[in-house]
Amino acid sequence: MNHRPISLLPDVLISQIAAGEVVDRPASVVKELLENALDAGASEITIRIDGGGIQRICIQDNGKGIPKDELELAVMRHATSKIQSLNELESVMSLGFRGEALASIASVSQFTLSSYPAGQESAYSISNQSGSWLVEPSPSSPGTTVDVQSLYFSTPARRKFLKTEQTEFFHCLDVVKRMALANPSVTWLVYRDGKLQSRFQESSWSARVFSILEPMANGASKPIEVQAADMQLHGAVGLPDAARGKGDMQFFYVNGRFVKDKLINHAVRSAYEDVLHGDKFPAFVLFLNLPANEVDVNVHPAKTEVRFRNARAVHQWVRQSIQACLAPSRAVVPLSESPASAQVVESPASGNSNVWRSSSGSTSAVQVQPKSAALPFLREELADYIQAYRPLEPAPRPTQIIAQPKAVYAEPAQHPAEDTDYLGQAIAQVHGIYILALRPDGMVVVDMHAAHERVLYEQFKNALDNQQTISSQELLVPLLVQIDPRLASEVDNGQHLWEKLGFRLSLISTQEIAVRAVPTMLAGQDLSALLQQWLEDLHQYGVAHVLERQRNEWLAGLACHTAVRANRKLTVPEMNALLRSMERTERSDQCNHGRPTWRHFSLSEMDKWFLRGQ
Repeated sequence: MNHRPISLLPDVLISQIAAGEVVDRPASVVKELLENALDAGASEITIRIDGGGIQRICIQDNGKGIPKDELELAVMRHATSKIQSLNELESVMSLGFRGEALASIASVSQFTLSSYPAGQESAYSISNQSGSWLVEPSPSSPGTTVDVQSLYFSTPARRKFLKTEQTEFFHCLDVVKRMALANPSVTWLVYRDGKLQSRFQESSWSARVFSILEPMANGASKPIEVQAADMQLHGAVGLPDAARGKGDMQFFYVNGRFVKDKLINHAVRSAYEDVLHGDKFPAFVLFLNLPANEVDVNVHPAKTEVRFRNARAVHQWVRQSIQACLAPSRAVVPLSESPASAQVVESPASGNSNVWRSSSGSTSAVQVQPKSAALPFLREELADYIQAYRPLEPAPRPTQIIAQPKAVYAEPAQHPAEDTDYLGQAIAQVHGIYILALRPDGMVVVDMHAAHERVLYEQFKNALDNQQTISSQELLVPLLVQIDPRLASEVDNGQHLWEKLGFRLSLISTQEIAVRAVPTMLAGQDLSALLQQWLEDLHQYGVAHVLERQRNEWLAGLACHTAVRANRKLTVPEMNALLRSMERTERSDQCNHGRPTWRHFSLSEMDKWFLRGQ
């Protein structure tokens, strides 16, 4: 290879190289121009996209505009009105601030910018004519219009990497939707090849969300708004049973800026672990607001990634906030408001058996026998719970609806129809699987195994969480585990956590640890991969989430094997007691695997089934 002397690159080539980072496809042009429009205070933005954005992208806003004498500066590299010093960069709140976007876009397109600020006698435009900028009067309306045509005409190799016009258009539309979700007070109009494609009128935030993300409407999401010190999180989280097969409805914003952040994604995903079924993706629109100096938005050319000053604190708070929002069931009934509801009590007369007590006061004892496979751990940690809830042997599967005598549930003195009985009063067991309950406004069908499984699971978790430490088992010979040297510091830093969770370990070298005691529930398992992942979690997120996940998976399996099985005949008091327990149990809308536990059918729905009133 011939040696060439070092020389400065031409400005045009510098801009084209920069454009490779900032403008990788038409959607990137749309994003940069929309950010400028929002920073200019626009209340109405019109986007015109022809040929997937390759032929033309024209964005018009009614913002404050750019004065005539600043037009040439606006299209120069590193020229901006957003920041003037390093201090301002570290606390920037505007969406655009680098001063590269217009110069980069102009270097790979036929570019015209027209602007008409308030107080100026007329509009002026700037365009690139034969390699030089020309400023001249323009018939533009108030605000700013940026017209980008023949994208990548000067860099034809880049066009080869673009997809079809339809694909590129929908990438552009996705950008508009992301911006529109965060700015409901702005009206957005999107034209595709001259035809109006989408219109988002100025509206409330919830109306904007449900108009763009219809699957989150009609009760399929819950609002969230929490505040802690100088952080605020608000938005909406989709219910677990409305999760999707792809992550196309996941929107997270930091100080109004849409970001794709691994730390945040991990926090949100882990918040759903206890309630999400299989490999589904939850839907959410979340806004995290915190002081500008607590987040660095200048770590990625396209500004889609951020870095938090205290990443661990942000991760834990976001995760816990979403968990708390998802935790209450739609059937939650405060204990103070339901004195007549069912409860599980010890029966002095029956030793280790358990009594389901219904709202009528009647009881039904369930005698249980423990299973030996889980006894070593259960005797130490969960003896009371396992004795209380082990099921009877399953009865033959019935082939018809098992209905109780009418007097059992119709007499007000025995079964008062309280508003607090959200899941209604049980009247029958269907095919040995479902509980049928009546409410004044319709009926409820409950999957009894799935529901009981969730109730037990939450009780098992509470039993362990209320202990100071988890019981551990000493190892006769210490287990030596190889670790990544960059994680060595987490061993010493997390000693208080190791002890609480039943571990005793020490650092032998920067690449090896000695494990001398392990939690009883993990005895006999291969801990090398588990500890490596645990240390990784601590290093990245400040939480030993992998052990909690391992523990919860174990408890979920225990609850599944312990819950009442199909074909187990339940009496009406037993069924009602389960309904009342569900009303007190967090997350009881889903079983441990994320499946729904109950469904409500209103009278109006049933009338439609039979065409009543039509």
